[in-house]
Parts: sequence; C-alpha cells; structure tokens
Amino acid sequence: MGDLLNNKAINGWWLFAIISLPMSAWVILEVLATDLSGGAGISEMIGFSVRLAVPFIYLAMAASSFQVLFPGEFGRWWLRNRRYIGLSFATGMAWQGLFIFIMSTVYRGYYAEEVYYFRDELEGSVGYIFLAAMVVTSFNLTRRKLDSKQWKVIQKGGIYFLWGYAFSVYWWNLFYYTDPRPLDFVYYWAGFVAFTLRIAAWGKLRRKAVDRQHPNASASALYRGVGTAMIALGLLAAATGLQWQAAVTAFLTTPAWSATMELWLPFWPLEPFLPLISIGLGTALLSARPDTGVVAATAK
Repeated sequence: MGDLLNNKAINGWWLFAIISLPMSAWVILEVLATDLSGGAGISEMIGFSVRLAVPFIYLAMAASSFQVLFPGEFGRWWLRNRRYIGLSFATGMAWQGLFIFIMSTVYRGYYAEEVYYFRDELEGSVGYIFLAAMVVTSFNLTRRKLDSKQWKVIQKGGIYFLWGYAFSVYWWNLFYYTDPRPLDFVYYWAGFVAFTLRIAAWGKLRRKAVDRQHPNASASALYRGVGTAMIALGLLAAATGLQWQAAVTAFLTTPAWSATMELWLPFWPLEPFLPLISIGLGTALLSARPDTGVVAATAK
C-alpha cells in the first residue's frame, strides 16, 4: 500500500491533473450537449459544474481529521495531497464562476428574475473571495509573505466557509424544497460526515491533552450522560430536518433583529448547522477538562 500511495502518478501536481483535466473535459462535453442560447441552459451549467466540485471541498475538509482518527499510510497520503485536492475543487468552481459571469452579463434579465437573491449573492461572493485567497496563498511564493496566523485564518476560515456553503445548499434541498434529487442526499450526508470527523478528531486531541495533564482523571457521570445525549440528539436532528425546520426557523426569526440578520448575514439563523453544534457541544462535554466537569478517578 505504501509503495502505491507514494507513486508520483497519484501525488502532487499529477494528482491535480488526474482530477482536474477529466473534470474540465466533462464540463466541456456537457456544454456541447446543452442549449446555451438562453438563461436556463447557463443555469444548468452553473449547477452541473458545482456538483463536480463539491466532493473535493469535503475531501479537503476531512483530510487532517481522518489522519488523527485513523493514522496510517492512507491518511498520510490524503493529508499530503490536501492542497491538490483543494485546487481541484477550485478548478470546478472556476468553471462555475465563468458560467455565473455569462449569466449575469449576457442574460441579465433571466438572472434578475429567476436566479438573483441577495443573501445567495452575498454568500457566493464571500465564498469566491475566500477561494481566491486560498488559491493564491497555496503557493510558497505568496505563503512566505504571511505569518502562520494569517495563513491559517485564510485557509481554515475559507475551508469552513466553503464547506458550509455547499453543505447548507444540500441541507435546504432536502429539508425545505419538495423535490430533492438522490445526489442531494449523497452530498448532504457526505458533508455531514466530513464535519463530524472534524469534531471527533478535535475531541480526541482534546481528550489526549487532558490525559497528559491529568492521567488519572475522567469525565463526571453527569458530563458523560449529557454529552452522549447531545450527540445522539444531533444525529437524530441531522436525519429529521423535515420535522423541525419550519418550527425552528419561525422561532429563531421571531425577533425583528434576527429576521433582519437573515437577510444580511450568511447562513443565519444557522438551521443546517444546529445538529452539528449539538454534536460539537456533546463532544466538548465528553472531553472536558478537570476544572469543567472532570473528576479524578478513585485509586484502588
């Protein structure tokens, strides 16, 4: 396995070429098969190109977490090639950006009547700003101009935002609109798993840090019980959005300030992320430090 994963054909720029060239060829073939004489055809290409790109932001999101949870040759290969996986995502999004540009310039009427929605425009614009910054700072020449904190803000902030944008789209497709496609289920759950792995890896590292400082400590029964319940609640909520979305959205946007923020603040009021927040809080309780709910184990 190690020899295969170290083969240059599936590492670095070769891996990028293996992914991005067929992706681009597929987009071109789809362009040739699509009627682009109207806004509807361009809109179809916008959706098609982003569907090709989305798996790679999920893979980039999960790379470091997988290695923490399941250390090994495959995890090291995945983490080593995270940059090239991310650049493959950028390739798909560049195609989408091209089609959005054509839509907004050539078919302005269709765009204004059928596509434009201010918050979507805001989220998409922020996403492209992050993506451009991430691509530019992926190379050593530009990375050297930033300190480690600045670089992490761009890269980590960008990957969280871009993951959140893709994940929330598929959450709404499943739990708000009435005609989800089978691929919506796949992309929703793939995005959910990618972030859940990140939570689990954070919990594992946090627990290890506690164990190093307090080797004979364990979480209190109360924290373990509440933490487990919150994780279970998050998993249940992740699968049952249809049952609670309308009521929760209505409740969260009842205050006038919240309803206003919904128009301006990306992702507000965070409905797609509430199950993951619950899982994250539960994980925090299960990996709590001694001064926040951990008691020393009784020596025997």
